[in-house]
Amino acid sequence: MESRNFQLDTEWNMIHYPEKPSGFGILIIGDERNFVTDQTSFWTQNEGKSALLNKFKEEGYTVFYSNLYGKNWGNDKAVDLARRLYEHIIRTEIINGKIHLVAEGMGALIALRLMNEMGSSQIRTCILINPILSLHHHLELEKEHKFFYKKLLKELSQSFDEELKQVETKIKTVNENVITEEPIPIKIIQILSDRRAYKQANLLKSLTINWSEGERPFSICYILPEKRLGMGGQMVEFLRRNERIL
Repeated sequence: MESRNFQLDTEWNMIHYPEKPSGFGILIIGDERNFVTDQTSFWTQNEGKSALLNKFKEEGYTVFYSNLYGKNWGNDKAVDLARRLYEHIIRTEIINGKIHLVAEGMGALIALRLMNEMGSSQIRTCILINPILSLHHHLELEKEHKFFYKKLLKELSQSFDEELKQVETKIKTVNENVITEEPIPIKIIQILSDRRAYKQANLLKSLTINWSEGERPFSICYILPEKRLGMGGQMVEFLRRNERIL
């Protein structure tokens, strides 16, 4: 069996099995385009994501992920389901209890909370791809694009069950704990594909100073779009380096 789809709560989840298991697992937390159905997923249909998924499987990783209520923007329900998915997989599969996280875009908002809540006893490493580390900062960036800004406000209103007129104020008052207190190795990969990515890179630079002062185990890698195919090798090398101690 290469993969299977199953439900937790109302949401579909998918797990992929390697031919030669290494005993380590990866929880993927997708961005706003992410989806999982009863038969397929974004990570199997998208060419780039499928290649990355196959790379993980070739290296022996058991990979799993969830639909997480669609465009959740890091809400409490999605964080809770991500934790329940972890607990379900640990109970039903033979993998090491300390998993790797790989999160993209919006998924970073959940990954940061999981690191703070679950800690280094359950999370081994975290890789963030073009991460949205601050919802407030992301909302400010989107103000330059009126259509996308209105669309984002509607999504946030639904996600946080807040009136449309109040959601912007709600986001501004959210306490965003961007820096995890846990000594979990973090690798950030920023693909410089458009102006938005460059502006996100500026936020990363300011966070780098704080992380350095806190002696956090992290690294940042900037990649041009034409070089993204080599990303899988970098990621696997990072994961392997942090598996020496079980």
